[in-house]
Formats: sequence, C-alpha cells, structure tokens
Amino acid sequence: MSDPHSRVGPMLTPPEAVGSRPTNAWRVVHGAASGWPGWYVDRLGDYLLSQADREATDRQRKELERWCAQLGLKGAYHKQLDRQLQTKTASPGQACPALLVGLPAPPRFEVVENGVRYWLSFAEGYSTGLFLDQRDNRRRLLTGQVAGPFRLGSGGAESATPLAGLTVLNTFAYTCSFSVCAALAGAVATSLDLSRKYLDWGRDNFRLNGLDPEQHDFIYGDCFNWMKRLAKKGRQFDLVIIDPPTFSRSKESGVFRAETDYGKLVTLALGLLTAGGVLLACTNAVRLRSGDWLTRVRAAVAESGRRIEAEHLSPQPADFPTNYEEPAYLKVNWMRVR
Repeated sequence: MSDPHSRVGPMLTPPEAVGSRPTNAWRVVHGAASGWPGWYVDRLGDYLLSQADREATDRQRKELERWCAQLGLKGAYHKQLDRQLQTKTASPGQACPALLVGLPAPPRFEVVENGVRYWLSFAEGYSTGLFLDQRDNRRRLLTGQVAGPFRLGSGGAESATPLAGLTVLNTFAYTCSFSVCAALAGAVATSLDLSRKYLDWGRDNFRLNGLDPEQHDFIYGDCFNWMKRLAKKGRQFDLVIIDPPTFSRSKESGVFRAETDYGKLVTLALGLLTAGGVLLACTNAVRLRSGDWLTRVRAAVAESGRRIEAEHLSPQPADFPTNYEEPAYLKVNWMRVR
C-alpha cells in the first residue's frame, strides 16, 4: 500500500499495455488516492464515465470538459452510485448514466484493451459491460504468463496461442471478457452465467474479435447448480475462473455472500479442475479482509485433499491506486493445484 497521504492525480495516458497492443479504456480518477474522495472516472473509448454518490459538481463538470478536450473525446456521462439501483426492482433507465458533457454515445460502442475489442453500452443499466480492474488478469490470459516461472499452458513466450489445447471454465462470466482473452490465446472456453442477455453480449464480443462463438460453449443458468451438474458429468477443465458478485440470490442455490460462502465456491471449482490445473480466484468484497479471504481459499484447497503447487497474488492495476483512504478492494489469487 502506498503512503497514506500520497495523491497520484488523474491518469490521462493509458497504463502499460502488452507490447504495442492499444488500450483506450482505463481509470482516470480513483477516489481519494487520486485526490478526489468519492469520485471515480473511467475513460471508455471516446467517452468518460464519471461516478459518485451524488450529482456531479460544477468543478467536476469543468474537469470532465477539460479532459475530454485534452484527450479528444466526444463526451462524458455521469452515474450516481446507489445500491438500490443495482437491485432487480430498478429499471434499466433508472440505473443508466446520464449525458453530462458533449455528444451522446450510440446504444453500443467499442473499446480496445490490450488489442482486444469489447462492446460497451451506457444504455443497459448499472454496468457498462467491462470491469476495468481486471485488465491485468485478462492480459495474463492473453500472454499465458502469470508471473515469473508461473505460466499457463505449454506454449512458449513468443507463441501466438499460448493456451492452445487448454479448456477454460469462466463462471459468473458476465459479458465473457475473460473467455474472449482465453479463446484468443487458443483455449476452448466455456462461459457460464445466469443472464441470457450477458451471454449474448459475450457472443457478440467473440465475433467482434474474429472468433466463432460456435466453437465455444455458453451455458445459461445458476452457476452453483451448473458447477455441481458438470462435476457429476465428470467434466474437467485446465483453468477455472471464479469471480462472483459480492452478493447473489437464486431459486436453485439460495443466497451467496462472498464474506461467508467463498470457501464453498472454491470447493465447487476444485471439483472441476484437472490435477495440475489453474484456479483463478477473485473477489471485490470490500468487507472481506484480504488475509481472511486468502486463509479461506487455501483452507478449501486443503480440505478438498488438494495442494497448491504455485500461486500469485495479483494487485490492483496501476490506474486503481491505493492509500489508507482508498484501500485495495480487489483480491486475486492464481493457483496451480495438484
């Protein structure tokens, strides 16, 4: 964690990319660590997305206008953060950000991250279609390189398809960004999500990158239920990704809270992981302390009769800086498990 009084200011240039692969989606302002407590701004292609728990101030509007001009962007939107708007009772229109500066965005627009293209939208509710804080982990899938000697697959460092021959299960897949990166690296991806809309969005992301979604699997349904069903069928995957919401409720599986139930999810994932396979475990649960989460993850592995052969704890990207006022919330562990 950085010095508690450090301020990095707005990030108006893209973070380090993979080689010469372009990126035009990153976080510009990250709350207190950027000198703006409670305010978050993302660059998303030709637009800025401002987020706060209240309406944008005149000063914030002026900063957005200045950054749009400096970066040559078309406009800026503002989203008022409200937990109630994330529930199913809120209509998509209520949860959508509102145009604040410049020209309106089309219903769907394209962004590029490490050379990979994704469809985003300001018109589909609370989320835009891509979680920027997972950029570094998507890069690890693209390159097959986790850290140091920890690699995915057997492809060399110069291989165009470092994950060739591998199978990947992406649970809670959302718009399938992890799956797209795995497929571009040569893997066969299975994307599992409770939303048909987001799986269809994921298929569109595949097509946007020249990938045939028919060569991969998309499973609609409750993740917990389907993980059990796949295990009963004897399905095994070389890489399993678990990045669940902090809280969820379904008819089949009831209530899931990351703070209390994450270990159970790890156990389910291990039932689908090949010997020597890799488990990518993630959570953004703010109330779950990193040490407690890691203890539960490791305990679930041990209780399943498995052992961790290698692991890498991935920090938040550089454009999500931390200090005492803005501590890290994202917890990520890559584990090779025997």
